[in-house]
Amino acid sequence: MGDNLTENDIKKIQEEINYRKLVVRPEAIEAVKEARAQGDLSENFEYYAAKRDKNKNESRIRYLERMIKNANIVSDESEDDEVGINKVVELYFEEDDETERFKITTSVRGNSLGGNISIESPIGKAVMGHKVGDRVLVSVNENVSYYVVIKSIEVDSDEDDAIRSF
Repeated sequence: MGDNLTENDIKKIQEEINYRKLVVRPEAIEAVKEARAQGDLSENFEYYAAKRDKNKNESRIRYLERMIKNANIVSDESEDDEVGINKVVELYFEEDDETERFKITTSVRGNSLGGNISIESPIGKAVMGHKVGDRVLVSVNENVSYYVVIKSIEVDSDEDDAIRSF
């Protein structure tokens, strides 16, 4: 089973693949050639560094291509007044008496420290499709659950979040 991706995610991943193939790959190949021309490869740090960078780029290309191949395409469309992908929600956590803002994203854009919550996370799954004022049960596992209240929902037009890199 692959990652849940939107059409926009696929487009951005394809752009990165093209950039890596058309720009980074030729630069990396040239760097390896130049380092190889310096002579003795047994003690040539530049050669090994260039080779490592080239291999890292090729691995990233394969990873991204596999991600697209195995992706589950999900719609990022939702009503203006309901929680959906690329919406910023303000949640009131009853137990903690605190309010926090999160952007709901696909898993490849998820970054809880950056305020992005994946639709596959417990909070993301629980609040999807709900509206302002709804009290929602978030189940983390069979022993842990809590309630949140949706305080506000905003459309976030900034979809330039980077695709997570490994």
